[in-house]
Amino acid sequence: MNERKIRVLVAKPGLDGHDRGAKVVARALRDAGMEVIYTGLRQTPEMIASAALQEDVDAVGISILSGAHNTLCPRIINLLRESGMDDCLVFVGGIIPQEDIAGLKEKGVFEVFLPGTSTEDVVKILRENVRKEV
Repeated sequence: MNERKIRVLVAKPGLDGHDRGAKVVARALRDAGMEVIYTGLRQTPEMIASAALQEDVDAVGISILSGAHNTLCPRIINLLRESGMDDCLVFVGGIIPQEDIAGLKEKGVFEVFLPGTSTEDVVKILRENVRKEV
């Protein structure tokens, strides 16, 4: 049986103009056999949620370095849930202070990947948790 590839949207919300990390993760996911949609820079939460819904993704990866993670990430998650995307995993990568991680997870972020995380770990965690049977 041919199972559908994992589909991941990689997004850069806000005014942060640095996208090297997002592109590295997108390439690693693609090389691992996943379908990847990269939104580009300076996306609003509404644009990200809309793209995720239109592309029918299994996961949304948010790359954020600007410090606005406590505002932007919950907004994106709320918009996804309002659109009925309750099973879409949201993961975040970037400069996230350790003391903010628990709060992000309480608000629906599945995983936070800090600088130095190997792309193999990101791939493994997504493979193990996307479309997990409930």
